Amino acid sequence: MRRFSLIALLAVGLAGCAQLAAPELPPPPAGYRLSHYRAPTPAELPGAQRVDARQLAARLQTAPRPLLIDVLPAGRLTDSDGVSHWLPNAPRRNLPGSVWLPNVGHGEPEPAMADWFARELARLSAGNRDAPLVFYCLRDCWMSWNAGKRALALGYRQVLWFADGSDGWQDAGLPLEDAAPLPYTPPR
Repeated sequence: MRRFSLIALLAVGLAGCAQLAAPELPPPPAGYRLSHYRAPTPAELPGAQRVDARQLAARLQTAPRPLLIDVLPAGRLTDSDGVSHWLPNAPRRNLPGSVWLPNVGHGEPEPAMADWFARELARLSAGNRDAPLVFYCLRDCWMSWNAGKRALALGYRQVLWFADGSDGWQDAGLPLEDAAPLPYTPPR
């Protein structure tokens, strides 16, 4: 009886320790994350498929190859002629073959930025709403969650969310390459 009690007590204690070790992830919000973008993200993006580095690497070997979309934010400067230029805070390395669309993961993007995102997705997917799209940023970055949610709202049906981002890709021993943001062309 004592042995059973000791084993039961140890089991309960270990289960409690496991719960303490695993951080509780926030639930998906009804809308978009509007601030504090570098924070733990939900376990899921409703309507999308969450993938890890191993799953994504395998998926990149299949047809149709998913379009990789990096949404890491960057500063932007608009000159006197109305031409915008990205001003990344630091050099960026992303997954090979990615397209970098900065700032499209803000919770409330300016209308011109939201329009640019929609136009670029349509262009990059050749208007195919069934084209697989992978959204990522960094680990614990809501920008990719928001961008994936926005793509779903635009009618894209194969949205994949790589929540671990370029950090997780590198941690898995997979290569990164130097990146440059896609030029921002606001509607005229």
